[in-house]
Amino acid sequence: MKHYKLRIQGLVQGVWYRASARRKAEELGLSGFVRNESDGSVYAEAEGEEAALQAFVQWCREGPEQARVEEVEVEEGTPQGFTNFYIQR
Repeated sequence: MKHYKLRIQGLVQGVWYRASARRKAEELGLSGFVRNESDGSVYAEAEGEEAALQAFVQWCREGPEQARVEEVEVEEGTPQGFTNFYIQR
C-alpha cells in the first residue's frame, strides 16, 4: 500500500476534474480524496497499489477532456487508511 499526494495545476477547475478523478480512482481501486484549492489548482491524495497509483498519476496529467493540465507534482506520503475515494469540499 502506497500513498501519493498530488497537486494538479492548469485549467483544472470548472471542467469536471474532481468528478472525473473520483471516477478514475474508483475504477483503479484507489481510496483518498480530491479537492479544489484557492489558488486554482486541484489537490488529491490517493492510496493503493503502486501500479494503480501510477495509472492515476498518468490520468491526472491529462484529466478530463476540457481540462488543460500544465503540471502535476507528486509526493509520497504515509498511508492514511482511507476507505473510499471522495470529493472534499
